[in-house]
Amino acid sequence: MQLIWLRSDLRLNDNTALSAAAARGPVVAVYLLSPEQWQAHDDAPCKVDFWLRNLMLLSHALSELNIPLLIRHAPRWDDAPKVLLDLCQKLKIEAVHVNEEYGIHESRRDAAVSERLKAHGTEFHAYLDQLLFAPGTILTQSGTYFQVFSQFRKVCYERLHRSLPNRVNMPMVQSPLGIDSDEIPSSVKGFTTPTEALRALWPAGEAQARHRLDSFADAQIDYYKSERDYPAKPGTSQLSPYLAAGVISPRQCLHAALQSNQGEFESGKVGAVTWINELLWREFYKHILVGYPRVSRHRAFRPETEALAWRNAPEELAAWKEARTGLPIIDAAMRQLLETGWMHNRLRMVVAMFLTKNLLIDWREGERFFMQHLIDGDLAANNGGWQWSSSTGTDSAPYFRIFNPLSQSEKFDPDGIFIKHWLPELVGLNKKDVHNPANLGGLFGVADYPSPIVNLSTSRTRALAAFKNLPSRQQDAGGGHE
Repeated sequence: MQLIWLRSDLRLNDNTALSAAAARGPVVAVYLLSPEQWQAHDDAPCKVDFWLRNLMLLSHALSELNIPLLIRHAPRWDDAPKVLLDLCQKLKIEAVHVNEEYGIHESRRDAAVSERLKAHGTEFHAYLDQLLFAPGTILTQSGTYFQVFSQFRKVCYERLHRSLPNRVNMPMVQSPLGIDSDEIPSSVKGFTTPTEALRALWPAGEAQARHRLDSFADAQIDYYKSERDYPAKPGTSQLSPYLAAGVISPRQCLHAALQSNQGEFESGKVGAVTWINELLWREFYKHILVGYPRVSRHRAFRPETEALAWRNAPEELAAWKEARTGLPIIDAAMRQLLETGWMHNRLRMVVAMFLTKNLLIDWREGERFFMQHLIDGDLAANNGGWQWSSSTGTDSAPYFRIFNPLSQSEKFDPDGIFIKHWLPELVGLNKKDVHNPANLGGLFGVADYPSPIVNLSTSRTRALAAFKNLPSRQQDAGGGHE
């Protein structure tokens, strides 16, 4: 009998480990509940809820194939080797199959499980699944991991021209095993259940993920490049939670994009090319996790930036977290995050630069807060985005590039539609004043809205000085994630 240990791959279709396990014999599936580990990793309650809701639907889908889904408790990943060995011995499992996960804790967990199982005669097989290319196969000519995205992307393109990653077959119905599936808990201690409004925004299941992908590829992808930066428009795919939980695979996304673009990923429709580019950014940041493990340990990718004199400003940090900075685009974005578990990608950069440059608060504070609230929280993407914005990461914005939240607001929410949706107290303002109510001097209509907590001009000067004083000043690495 074969065991598939499900993690961030909560789907039947195009699931490499599941397909491989089913090809070798009867399959049982297991999922480990690890609440202490999730808390240590700052996983958001809405994300844990999303996993459970997807598990429930996956359990039904597996049962139609006569594959039981078992639930086991391993509060911390250190408990996983014993829990899995006990299960394997009880069920006489020949081999355990997993899809690889990246990050230093994930790698250590899998190595410990593999060692324990092999010592007791159970095989352990890990497969490439949540990436298009295995880390370590896209390298510079000198054999190191890329640090600049545009160079990484070029090699990815060369590989894709030679061969596209194929999707794998779904398992067939197997003979009943006489093992009952376990009940999926509706909640886990330590993680509050989110509001019904939030849950309704992110319905669970492969069918929902596939519907989003198909709708996007059919109708929206053509406008992706021109509309993706406007938070009031439905310009993005909103597939990130489904990708993070593995409810849909990057291969499925790539094939859908290629199908909408006559098989091209470098030419043809600019929207499709741009979106494939974003899939490769996701890829890049996961390769960085493997190539530079320090980023899994809350360390700056650029070691010289560890010397930055970040400010300890708890009141300003609290104002940022609670959406009361007095800068409408920042506060609207933070309210979107708090209420929906998601934030528009352009705004993730704007609020991150505001925290790390204008407030000069350590990027790790923002990274942690995002993980605690994002339904699509993903260590590689979140860390990569924060370090890019704070100029401490790979391919990062040069330190002197500091987004001005007011000009970003005027450019990407010109009529204030997004701002007024999330800040109804500003609904009465015209489209010029809504970006910066402070200009009105507290006149009637913005009495409920705070004054800005920082002067953008002087804070920018302060940030430039802090970066210039680093021992080895950064140079522009060329190309930024904008």
